[in-house]
Amino acid sequence: MGDSSCHRKKLHKPELLVPAGSLEVLKTAVLFGADAVYIGGDVFSLRAKAKNFSLEEMREGIAFAHSHGAKVYVTANIFAHNGDLGEAEAYFASLRDLDPGAEHPARPDALILSDPGMLRIAKRVWPEAEIHISTQANNTNYETYLFWHELGAKRVVSARELSLQEIRQIREKIPEDMEIESFVHGSMCISYSGRCLLSNYFTGRDANQGSCTHPCRWKYAVVEESRPGEYLPVVENERGTFLFNSKDLCMIEHIPELVQAGIDSFKIEGRMKAALYVAAVARTYRRAIDDYFRGEEVYRANLDWYREEIGKCTNRQFSTGFYFGKPGGETQIYENSTYVSEAVYLGIIEESICILGDFTEDYEKNKELRPFLDKGLREGSLKWQKAGWQIPKEAGEELIPGKEPAAGPIGGEEDTAGERLMGMMYLSRITQRNKFSVGDRIEVMKPDGRNVRVWVAGMYDQDMNPVESAPHARQKLWIWLLDEETLEDRAAEEGDLLRE
Repeated sequence: MGDSSCHRKKLHKPELLVPAGSLEVLKTAVLFGADAVYIGGDVFSLRAKAKNFSLEEMREGIAFAHSHGAKVYVTANIFAHNGDLGEAEAYFASLRDLDPGAEHPARPDALILSDPGMLRIAKRVWPEAEIHISTQANNTNYETYLFWHELGAKRVVSARELSLQEIRQIREKIPEDMEIESFVHGSMCISYSGRCLLSNYFTGRDANQGSCTHPCRWKYAVVEESRPGEYLPVVENERGTFLFNSKDLCMIEHIPELVQAGIDSFKIEGRMKAALYVAAVARTYRRAIDDYFRGEEVYRANLDWYREEIGKCTNRQFSTGFYFGKPGGETQIYENSTYVSEAVYLGIIEESICILGDFTEDYEKNKELRPFLDKGLREGSLKWQKAGWQIPKEAGEELIPGKEPAAGPIGGEEDTAGERLMGMMYLSRITQRNKFSVGDRIEVMKPDGRNVRVWVAGMYDQDMNPVESAPHARQKLWIWLLDEETLEDRAAEEGDLLRE
C-alpha cells in the first residue's frame, strides 16, 4: 500500500477539470458536473481558433462558476516571443483586477503557464496568483516537478507520454501539497507534448502560438522525386494514408487506476468543442468519479452506462494512450480522418414559461396529441371553457374567470360562441443549433444523469407564431415538449441540453 502520504493521496477525490471555449460552454460545463473549468482569453491562449473570452465574458463566466462552487483557470501557455512580453504584463494585471470585491469575485483561481518568462511576469504583476504549469512544458519527471515547485507552482500538468507507473513515482517524490493534473479524455497530439512544427512549416501558423491547423489530420501519400505524380503503394485505402491520425484518449473504464496513481485533477481536452460534447463528457466522468467513491462495486455496475454515454460524444475511436505502456499501431486510425458522432446537438434550454394554450383544434384534428389532451381532461389541467374564461398564471390553481394568462393564447382564434379546450402549456426557449421539426423524437440531457425521450409537440417563433421546423441556424424558438413515457409537458428545464 505504501506510506501514509501515498495512502491519503489514493483516497483523495480528484477534481474534474473541463474545457470551455465560450461563455455558453462554461456554464454548461459547470451545470453538468465540472469542479473547475479552464478557459482562454483573447491573447496568449493556445487555441486561437476557439471563441475565447473577452474580459467582460471572463468576468461573467467566473462569477457564474464561483456562484455554483466551481473554479476557473485561465490559460496563458504560449511560448512567448520578445514582442509578447509587454502585453503579457498588462494582461495579467487586468486578470488580477477582475472584480475582487464582488459577492462572487471574478478573479481567476489560477493561471496556466508554460513559459518561464511568462511565469516571472505573472509573479511580478500578481504575486499571490496560483500557478499551474501546462503540459506544453514537457513535464515528464519528478525533478521537473520539483523545479517548478521551487519557482512557486502549485500544480503541474503531466505530459501525455507518461505511464501511470511513472505518475505514481512522481507522486512519491514531490511535496504532498503539490498537485498533479493529468489528461484523461480527448484528442492526442502526434508531437511530443503538443510541440508540433508541421503547422508552421506547411501554413506559417504556429501551433505553439495557438494557431495549429491540425495537419496531422490531413491525407498524405508518398511520391518519389524522379516520378512526380506517381503515388507509391503505401496507402491504406483509395483516399490516402493517415499515419499521424491517433485515436482519442478515454480513461472512463480506468477511474480506480487513475485515483490510485495519486492524480489530483482529471483533465478533459477540448476547448474547441461544442456544448454537447462538454456536457456529455463532464456528466459521464462526474458520475463515474462519484460512483467510484461511493464504492468500487457501484462504479463497476455502471460501466456500460459510462461507455454508452461516452460513445455518443464526437470521437476518433478510443485508446488509453501511454498510461499502460507505449502505444502501438492499434492506437492509430489508418482508414480515415473523420470523427465518429452518434448524437446531434440541437440547443440548450434557456428559459421555460407557463402559458395559456387553446387546444380545441388539436383535440379535433391531431390524433397523435389526443392521449395528452385526454390525460389533461382526466386530471383537470385542461377544461372546456366558455368564452371569457381564462387560466391563472400559477400552474395548479383553480380556473377563475377573468384572470390574466402568462401570455396571450396560442393556437386557434378566440371563439365567442362555443366552448374552447383551454389549459396551461409549458414552453421552452432555445437557440437552435441544428434543424429539427415538429413531430421529431429527441432527447433531453439532464445534469443529474437522466436522459428523457420527448416528442416535439409544437414549435413557435419569437412572436409565438406556429412553425413546423427550424430551418435557420441559431434561430430563436419556443418549443413544446412532451415526455414520451408520462405525457408530461414539464420535461425540460433551464440548463438542460437537447440532442437527437
